[in-house]
Amino acid sequence: MLTFSYTARNPATGQKVKATVQADSERAAAHLIQGQGLSPIDITLQKNTSGNAFSKPKTKDRVLFARQLATLINAGLPLVQSLRTVQRQTSKKAMQAVIGEIITDVEAGQNFSDTLRKKPDVFNNVFINLVAAGEVSGTLDHSLERLADQQEKDAEIVSKIRGAMVYPLIVVLVMVAVVTFMLVTVLPQVKTLYDGMSGAKLPFITQLLLTISGAIIHYWWIAVILVVLGVVFGTRWARTLGGKRVTDKLKMRGPLVSPLFMKMYMARFTRTGSTLVESGVPLIQMLEITGESVNNIYINESVARAISQVKGGKSLADALEGDPNFLELVPNMLRIGEQSGSVEKMMAKTADYYEKEVDNQIKAVSTIIEPVLMIVLGVVALIIVGAVLMPIYGLAGKNLAG
Repeated sequence: MLTFSYTARNPATGQKVKATVQADSERAAAHLIQGQGLSPIDITLQKNTSGNAFSKPKTKDRVLFARQLATLINAGLPLVQSLRTVQRQTSKKAMQAVIGEIITDVEAGQNFSDTLRKKPDVFNNVFINLVAAGEVSGTLDHSLERLADQQEKDAEIVSKIRGAMVYPLIVVLVMVAVVTFMLVTVLPQVKTLYDGMSGAKLPFITQLLLTISGAIIHYWWIAVILVVLGVVFGTRWARTLGGKRVTDKLKMRGPLVSPLFMKMYMARFTRTGSTLVESGVPLIQMLEITGESVNNIYINESVARAISQVKGGKSLADALEGDPNFLELVPNMLRIGEQSGSVEKMMAKTADYYEKEVDNQIKAVSTIIEPVLMIVLGVVALIIVGAVLMPIYGLAGKNLAG
């Protein structure tokens, strides 16, 4: 239950009443207030009890929601009672608020899938269509189980890729911090030693680094502004159609990362497709949903072309064969599935294969990145140490000669 503070008017006396009420949603709170003979003027979810009530639920929240709901429905509980139980067991206020609104709509007579369509920022097309298919076929619990499995596996792949990027990022940040510290503290002291000696000339590498050091010391604020502006405008640009086309192309064709992302896309396409087909979603609708779920413009365009060819009478395997945005194994496995009448099983096996390949690719990328970073660190350290020691050795040589 969520706690709402409200202001209402008593029609009998005309007086305003301020109080609190507990309900599943704002709409349910309004019904309770009206049940007390009051006319609600303002209803507000209390901040001290809601926490992050209006933050977007995360993937793991949706997975847990689907898993718990499937278990309760499978045990024979009615949908509304199952939803109320899941709401009580959910610790995240954001998800509690969402489930509360779903309960209110379902009690008003709406289909479960229709209530989910009202929240596209929380439930994607895969989630909504699997629920709709489960409602039509009377196997909502099985559809929810498949949905939880699919979303869990997809989130696991994304999490592994992000995790693989953490170590290189930390190393780069530490390297930048150490280099900056050396430039602004150690190198200026070397210059001070040379300033007191007439005719002494610093080595070129030291002069170059001192120039960079001076720029950092005197104009660091410009660098900070440029970085902030670069991040802000770069992020906004990446969200535009042109920016997304560039970033998606780099993911698919860029050196080192392209094999990883291509295998991730193939795993996502086949896993989502298998789940939808197994739940009874028609082929064309499955392709439309799966194309969007892959989250890559070029693959989505390839799927759109395949849809046109399938509508024209081609098999899905033939429509995808030779497409540069699909790895060769996908149409080959689809052809076997079409011939044997088990497309969903072949897609599931393909997804299993590519999910394992993603794991292997992450290990391979990590294996390559670590020595490369060590080499870069070594070169940077050599340059810094050389820039510091060369002038000192030069001074020592002059003193010995004198």
